[in-house]
Amino acid sequence: MLDLAAVTGLLDLFRRLLHVQPDGTRWSSTGLALALVLLNLVGGDCVEDIDALEHDPGLREFLFGLETFGLKRKERRALAKKRRAEEKRAKTGGRPLRAVPSRTTLRGFLAAFHDASEEEKREPHKAFIPAPNEHLRALYGVNQGLVAFQQKHAPQRSATLDLDASLVETCKQVALFCYKHFRAYQPFQVYWYEQKMLLHSEFRDGNVPAGHEQLRVLQESLAMLPDGVEHVSMRSDTAGYQWDLLKYCAEGRNERFGVIDFAVGVDVSPEFRKAVAQVAESDWQPLLRRVNGRLVDDGQQWAEVCFVPNDLATSKKGPTYRFLAIREPFHQTELPLPDPLTQAAKTETQLPFPTMDLGPASNRRRYKLFGAVTNRHEMPGADVIAWLRERCGKSEEVHAILKSDQAGGQLPSKLFGANAAWWAFAVITFNLVAVLKALVLDREWANARLKRLRLHIFALPGQVLHHARQLIVRLPHAHPALPWLVEIRQTILALAASPPAPA
Repeated sequence: MLDLAAVTGLLDLFRRLLHVQPDGTRWSSTGLALALVLLNLVGGDCVEDIDALEHDPGLREFLFGLETFGLKRKERRALAKKRRAEEKRAKTGGRPLRAVPSRTTLRGFLAAFHDASEEEKREPHKAFIPAPNEHLRALYGVNQGLVAFQQKHAPQRSATLDLDASLVETCKQVALFCYKHFRAYQPFQVYWYEQKMLLHSEFRDGNVPAGHEQLRVLQESLAMLPDGVEHVSMRSDTAGYQWDLLKYCAEGRNERFGVIDFAVGVDVSPEFRKAVAQVAESDWQPLLRRVNGRLVDDGQQWAEVCFVPNDLATSKKGPTYRFLAIREPFHQTELPLPDPLTQAAKTETQLPFPTMDLGPASNRRRYKLFGAVTNRHEMPGADVIAWLRERCGKSEEVHAILKSDQAGGQLPSKLFGANAAWWAFAVITFNLVAVLKALVLDREWANARLKRLRLHIFALPGQVLHHARQLIVRLPHAHPALPWLVEIRQTILALAASPPAPA
């Protein structure tokens, strides 16, 4: 992974863009940033877990070797002399020279991403997103460069952007309550479906609605797309059901990409219910799902709905919007409740999804009801719904990887900017692993989670040796992963010399 970080230009991006160095430390921004990436790769959850890397003597030797790589002979000797002196001092009670930054140094590094002046702009009970300072913007630039590397070697002409927010629960007293009534932060993600990478991620407080300023985030994401992308599509749940966002995409206001195809979940409002009630029973069509190569009818149906909100019907010459309804039979038996119902009993009957009674008077049934809006008129309605649902599951999986497989789920500080940087490093690590799976490993590893990669690649035992001024990592000769690891390193090094792939 350190080879890959060098070949992708990640180390160079840290060196050029990130200029943070806590007072009184010898560590560069690159060394500090790389330590946080390694912490995410090996499965660390918190800043204190950095000590697990320091306590591995083999890894220490390897990291010291990396630190001296590329230096002149005089510089290498000076660093080695300093290291021997520190180790001698450590035997008499002094602090040894560390191969990775200490937890205190890392906390000071993360604190540099916090802007105290932004905190003064907060107003009680109002959604507020602090503007990122220059260091946090630099991390956005680093991530953008990593995405550009993958686009350079595996170009995609289309970019389907999936917009979604994720709740990161926390016990920190400074955190604000989210809509689910617990303290949390709520980063908003833009996932590039074709490249399987996070194009953009904005860290937010828990009380900021998922739909807050989505148009601005989309515009920032469009500006981050690398060269070679010609067509953009957008998908979102009901949080994206906003007039300014839909009009921006449908009217082609973006100078680079023009009209942006979209499919977005619709709020089941009273007006939408009235329109659905007017759909003839014969217009409902089965919505088939593909399971193991076979089409399965699970009872869901869809229909076109004649519904245009006044906010979207501003001009006869403007774009038209297509509304779809999806209904699913409600099979759960309703429990008997006292009559007359108390307010508490009414609250208990509320469900996490909208329902509606539909069908002829002689055979009315209760259905779960969902809606979608799109500007894709050439595509059959069932295909639009299937395309929209491709977003579901994948974005949730990305959130789970960031929060569980990596360190994003355990935020380290009471400072908003420090937590935003911690999350940004999890995003950068996610994309570095995405490059590994897309450009280096075989297709069978395309959907592998980090847990599997750690078992088969990252956590193998090895012996670190010095020989002929070289650093050697020796694995058991009969280990089946040995030839595979050699092949992986050769593939990574080939990326450094390979020209960009044709678009």
